[in-house]
Amino acid sequence: MHRIVFSIMLACLTIASLIARESTEEWQQKTVTAVRCKEKVVVDGALDEETWAGPAITGFIQNEPEEGQPASERTHVWLAYDDHALYVAARMFDSKPDEIISLLSRRDDFVDADYFLFYVDPYYDRRSGYKFAVNPSGSIADWTLYNDGWDDSSWDGVWEARTRIDDQGWTAEMRIPFNQLRFKKKSNGDCVWGVNFRRYLKRKNEIATFSWSPKTESGVVSRFARLEGMNGINPRKLLALTPYLVGKADFSTEEEGNPFATGEDLSVNAGLDIKYGIKNNLTLDLTFNPDFGQVEVDPAVINLTAAETYYEEKRPFFIEGANIFRFGIGGATNRIGADWGDPSFFYSRRIGRAPQVGIDSDGYVDYPDMTTILGAGKLTGSVGDGWNLGLLNALTQREYADVDLEGERSKAEVEPFTNYSVLRLQKETNEGRQGIGVIATSVLRDIRDADSAGTLSDGAFGLGLDGWTFLDKKKVWVATGWVGGTRVTGSPERIHELQLAYPHYYQRPDADHVEVDEAATSLNGWAARFTLNKERGNFLFNLALGAISPGFDSRDLGFQWDGDVINGHVMIGYQGFKKWWLIREWNALLFTQRNYNFGGDLIGEQRLIFITNMKFLNFWEAYLQWSHNPGHWDQERTRGGPLMRLNTFNWFDWWVSSDRRKPLVLGFGGYHLVTDWGRSTHLGSVSLEWKPSSSIYVSLSPRYEHALNSSQWVTNVEDPAMAATYGTRHIFADLDQKTLSCSIRLNWIFTPRLSLQAYIQPFISVGRYAGIKEFARPRSYDFNVYGSGGSSIEIIDGEYRIDPGDGGAPFSLSDPDFNFKSLRGTVVLRWEYKPGSTLYLVWTQDRVDTQNPGDFSFRRDLGDMVRATGDNIFMLKFTYRFEI
Repeated sequence: MHRIVFSIMLACLTIASLIARESTEEWQQKTVTAVRCKEKVVVDGALDEETWAGPAITGFIQNEPEEGQPASERTHVWLAYDDHALYVAARMFDSKPDEIISLLSRRDDFVDADYFLFYVDPYYDRRSGYKFAVNPSGSIADWTLYNDGWDDSSWDGVWEARTRIDDQGWTAEMRIPFNQLRFKKKSNGDCVWGVNFRRYLKRKNEIATFSWSPKTESGVVSRFARLEGMNGINPRKLLALTPYLVGKADFSTEEEGNPFATGEDLSVNAGLDIKYGIKNNLTLDLTFNPDFGQVEVDPAVINLTAAETYYEEKRPFFIEGANIFRFGIGGATNRIGADWGDPSFFYSRRIGRAPQVGIDSDGYVDYPDMTTILGAGKLTGSVGDGWNLGLLNALTQREYADVDLEGERSKAEVEPFTNYSVLRLQKETNEGRQGIGVIATSVLRDIRDADSAGTLSDGAFGLGLDGWTFLDKKKVWVATGWVGGTRVTGSPERIHELQLAYPHYYQRPDADHVEVDEAATSLNGWAARFTLNKERGNFLFNLALGAISPGFDSRDLGFQWDGDVINGHVMIGYQGFKKWWLIREWNALLFTQRNYNFGGDLIGEQRLIFITNMKFLNFWEAYLQWSHNPGHWDQERTRGGPLMRLNTFNWFDWWVSSDRRKPLVLGFGGYHLVTDWGRSTHLGSVSLEWKPSSSIYVSLSPRYEHALNSSQWVTNVEDPAMAATYGTRHIFADLDQKTLSCSIRLNWIFTPRLSLQAYIQPFISVGRYAGIKEFARPRSYDFNVYGSGGSSIEIIDGEYRIDPGDGGAPFSLSDPDFNFKSLRGTVVLRWEYKPGSTLYLVWTQDRVDTQNPGDFSFRRDLGDMVRATGDNIFMLKFTYRFEI
């Protein structure tokens, strides 16, 4: 196996050395100047101050659609400053001002409209910075920049922007306070920053930039123009207090006899957020008793796999500045997985999640939905000699479930008091040509209950190192890598359970490289990945080799897709940006990829993957992906049993979308997996986006999936008579599953600061199981079907009763058929009545129905879903920002 991987890498490096000979263009940095304000600048979009009477910054070049050509319309920009803020003024000339596309949008929704963007790198590290955007309606968006061009919209700076439309086009003014930016303090107060400007002219699909670079070149922040002329300014410390008050009314279904299900629950809560600039380049964020009731609900899913479902973080405290905690991604701008799921050391959804200890009681139980976060703090910025710092600590409350057994009340611990900590340090040198970083995580639980000790670890720790280096002067080739380890500690019962669970499965009878240790009180493991990426030119190349040891487990504070895997891939490709036939630009990629476990078994192979993206002359776009997968072993399908053989399959994925300039945007596509061993998946989806006016946006994304699986795992039953599979019957079935869902969104923007946003998701998933059977022998795809060969099966009162007929003990299992129907959604009225201060009015509803398991009828199931009794939560939340 290792010889094969080495041979592939050597061959591809040879190809890469030939590709690297293509020439790359030299880049010359521009210089611009800011002037000190000659009077007080009123941010109103009028540009009538004397400050804006001087020479303008001009000379924008197209990125789209005619790359490298002068912009079709003129853009003039001016920069000014005073002791407190930076000011940006821009005039966007337009030969057809009546056709300017001006759409209202909620903050940070970058809609299909004209825009002016200002980029700034105040720390002048050529790697990070900020991006500010405003469109003709006055709607704004902002981002932080990192890794020389990647952006993160979670940051919400407190700044101003105003616009006006006139007979020459439109204008914009911005005021960005210095206390919103991080920059170095100079002994003489003089500053040198990096800046850039960009304009979107939507009706022409034109993007024009001041400091321009070809699409075949990498880097964004490193190519900014040099800003000079700002003298006598110093960083401003920030202290902002934002208390909140929330009132909540929860109306749910009343359950007769259940003292906890009375049908209504009224509550009032309060908390506080603090943002403090400790130094000019170090910020402390604190939150006490945070409430996230205004956050959109998670979509409904049916997960029949061994892995857990990944949900995106939506809570403001955790998403703001989250990029500083990202690990293993620096250097290269092209990240490719190819059947590799990067384990993460920090997944913020672990903090405040639902309690994890179950309750075994015959009485009524009032179980908390979430774990209360008592307080959390983040320290971010720069320390020492250019080290970027991220430090997060959170405390969650000890949670109890209330139990009522025939009128007698008691409490049961379902989550211990827990401390979560994350430390991230990263240093970039030589203008981002090299970088090195470290991440350290810990979870400490104060476990006092036996049930908790058997369910949860008392400690979990992670440590990782990452870095990158460019291999040549022109920054064409970059090598990146990371290595890390984890240690989980707990009672012997907990560690034993962990060894037997996904993704470890130490009990696998045909895996000689792992062994269950029932007396162990810790579980240790390591993981690593190294990549080589070509950053510039038309030819593309990416190579990666990664591994996750069987004992690696980051799930107490991170997220993990796989374990016990060695993964490698090679990708070559080409990207073209010159018009050809009906195509405006395109790329084509070819991959080959393999996965092994640490025992040397081939557990995954994509012998050939082909991907292409195309943008047509009419601005429609298309995506196509095809993969050929030869036979390999599956080490997870039996849930801790022996390997199963999966034969050849192919899958095809495609998507087409129309011109986004139009009021109605259509997208459609599908996913198709076909095998010759009884498995197939066909998914079709449509996306409709409608903009009937400048203030209303509606989107619908219906999708239908029909999956047939001839080896859907049901359960494992211990039985010494089943010697062929080492004393365990691995029960499978044929599953016919139909899933229909639709994500519906409505944004009604009254003003840039007042909006109504709604998200609704109807969801129906029906699964019918048939052909109940057992895995016949290791390393095969053979089954013994119950009801044949001397075995018997019958279903009585919703329960399968099975006699294997080989001398083994009869057993029973519940009918696994399901019909899950859900209607959930959130409606949020949001009013930012002053910068940083917001009023929310929220309605959340969740309806669930499970009638008619295994039987799909669209009309009936849709009716059952709509008629189901729903839980409703109404919330009024008020925040006010005090800036000191």
